[in-house]
Amino acid sequence: MASLYDLIVIGAGPSGLACAIEAGKAGLSAVVLEKGSLVDSIRRFPANMVWFSTPELLEIGDVPFVVSTVRPTRVDTLNYYQKVVRRYGLDIRPFDSAEEVRRREGGFHVRTGRGKEYHGRNVVVATGYFDNPNRLGVPGEDPPHVLHYYDQPFEYFDRDVVVVGGRNSAVEAALDLYRHGARVSLVHRGAKLSDGVKYWILPDIENRIKSGEVAAHFRSTVERIAPEEVEVRGPEGVQRLKAGVVFVLIGFRPDTSHLRKFGIEVDPETLAPRSEEGSFATNVPGLYVAGSVVAGKYNNKIFVENGRLHGGVIVRSILAAGKRNP
Repeated sequence: MASLYDLIVIGAGPSGLACAIEAGKAGLSAVVLEKGSLVDSIRRFPANMVWFSTPELLEIGDVPFVVSTVRPTRVDTLNYYQKVVRRYGLDIRPFDSAEEVRRREGGFHVRTGRGKEYHGRNVVVATGYFDNPNRLGVPGEDPPHVLHYYDQPFEYFDRDVVVVGGRNSAVEAALDLYRHGARVSLVHRGAKLSDGVKYWILPDIENRIKSGEVAAHFRSTVERIAPEEVEVRGPEGVQRLKAGVVFVLIGFRPDTSHLRKFGIEVDPETLAPRSEEGSFATNVPGLYVAGSVVAGKYNNKIFVENGRLHGGVIVRSILAAGKRNP
């Protein structure tokens, strides 16, 4: 018979890891199921990404995050979370997605994509939203030269590239591409770049735009994407921008299909799972949510910095309810 865990965590991002750590501190058994690698979303960030936050705001489990710079890089962060997992001996099951969560007497039955079965008294869904980029919804968005994630610039040397978006991901990609030899056009529907652009990057992109090194098109929307051009409507009418590659970097949306499949009620307006503010408990007794998935489409409200605190809240709720292995 399969082991009965006090807590099954779905998602091995910082919030999910924090849940497993807090469970262990409280004497509860926990296993973490992850459809990708450890902290998979961070692993898939741009190679040269630098955090807005300081290391202290990314720490979990009271493990110091020590780096030689003010702000950690993507690689610093990956190494740190690996260190945390080793420190606590967390039971991580990577590359095996949770496909089914069913409530049974005394707990839950979780079945994975690889056909494995887990039984637990409680379940936390901490799946994030990085797998679901927002789309423009325009003709021509599906071909392989239209990308919704940015990694490295070297493939795009001496090519015409259009970047769509006005927040950090789009701005950083545009600058990186420009500095590595691409001819970059930046298209944004707003009158200016987002107020949330990192303050040390904003002067850089503004100077590149002012000098014409990055061609910026504000108050503009994409109407069609063709194999070698992008049709953009702006204040001066319709323009056709050369584009061998298009990066659509306009954020992400929550995937509510798995939440609904697990029996969690979802607010139709916010796309947020219905949960108690003080415990993150859902409408299904013993089933919790943690991390950015809690905020639904308002994913600018919950980041690693505050989502990492959900684990302690959830474990205290579990203990208060008496849902613990004998």
